[in-house]
Amino acid sequence: MSEVILKVENINKQYRLGTVGTGTLSHDLNRFWHKIRGKEDPYLKVGTVNDRSKKASSDYVWALRDINFEVKRGEILGIIGKNGAGKSTLLKILSRVTAPTTGSIKTKGRIASLLEVGTGMHPELTGRENIYLNGAILGMTKAEIASKLEEIVDFSGCEMYIDTPVKRYSSGMRVRLGFAVAAFLEPDILVVDEVLAVGDAEFQKKAIGKMQDISNTTGRTVLFVSHNMAAVKDLCTKAIVLNNGEAIYEGTTFDAVDSYLKNAKTQKEIGSSTFIKLKEYSSKINHGEDITLKLSLNFKNCELITLGYVIKDEMDNVVCCANMHQQGLKYKKNTDEHVTITVKNVSCVPGVYYLDMYIGNGTFDVETIYNFLEFEILWPYDLALPKDHWGNSFYLTKWR
Repeated sequence: MSEVILKVENINKQYRLGTVGTGTLSHDLNRFWHKIRGKEDPYLKVGTVNDRSKKASSDYVWALRDINFEVKRGEILGIIGKNGAGKSTLLKILSRVTAPTTGSIKTKGRIASLLEVGTGMHPELTGRENIYLNGAILGMTKAEIASKLEEIVDFSGCEMYIDTPVKRYSSGMRVRLGFAVAAFLEPDILVVDEVLAVGDAEFQKKAIGKMQDISNTTGRTVLFVSHNMAAVKDLCTKAIVLNNGEAIYEGTTFDAVDSYLKNAKTQKEIGSSTFIKLKEYSSKINHGEDITLKLSLNFKNCELITLGYVIKDEMDNVVCCANMHQQGLKYKKNTDEHVTITVKNVSCVPGVYYLDMYIGNGTFDVETIYNFLEFEILWPYDLALPKDHWGNSFYLTKWR
């Protein structure tokens, strides 16, 4: 059997809502008093479930709860779950960025992490200087780093700017250089968060190929977080599904993705959605036809509202999106609006699709209603494929 290179045992992470740290001197003294008497931290007995869509019942929340798993050398572990499930918190604990509240982590070898844009990069140093800095942090000698320098620069595609301070890099350039540094300095465990989504399609393909190469040819381990289920299926050898801070499934990649998608389809984040009512739509649409949704909106407590949608396939890949703000349309306070959304020329592959609704104020999203509706695109009788592609039209008209 392969050697176990990472073992996570009973990891729990607790945060206090609304403040940094424990919040009060009395809490700190209470913890200290229990500690010197050899008793358990009293605040570990309280805490609400990490469900961001609901009101907290306690000042404490469990970002992670009873996480246990192990990874063998050469495996690529996918960690998937919806936003706020605890994925990034887990990776930060594994990367020693933050400590767990309880539990232990046992690792063998060096860990390199790419958790967010610019991780480990000093903005005032050049790209070249940052390569040497990161290598030194990993315990490599200057000669070892120099031997990898040319490969790192070539893979990142940032040769023109390699002697320019990183603070002048775009977010995509930072991710390119950061990933190249993390991958080519030969860590035993490479930890990669969703940041690859910042890069362009060409770089994402290169990065996934490099991670596969790291695992297959050098026997190194990769921990990979992504919302791109196709990438997870293509790259990972096994996966863990997190939901509200708990691991709800661990197993083969295909089964884990299936578990995640089924779980996502049964959960809807409903807040302002009580003010959106679906009046009419067709659950079955012929290939090439329009999608028409009729909605009733009522946002009496909002000054300004914009509405948007995202259509996704069964693998959670976005295939179409649009919003009112793009077309200069606004919903005004204290009006009861009846609107029709029309998506033109639905010419994608027949199958089952899901539509998310986004409610915003014109600048950012205020509320998201995941899986607002489900529909199926059918083959037309003549099986002729129209040349049209997905439209990006958002037509709003009053209807009665």
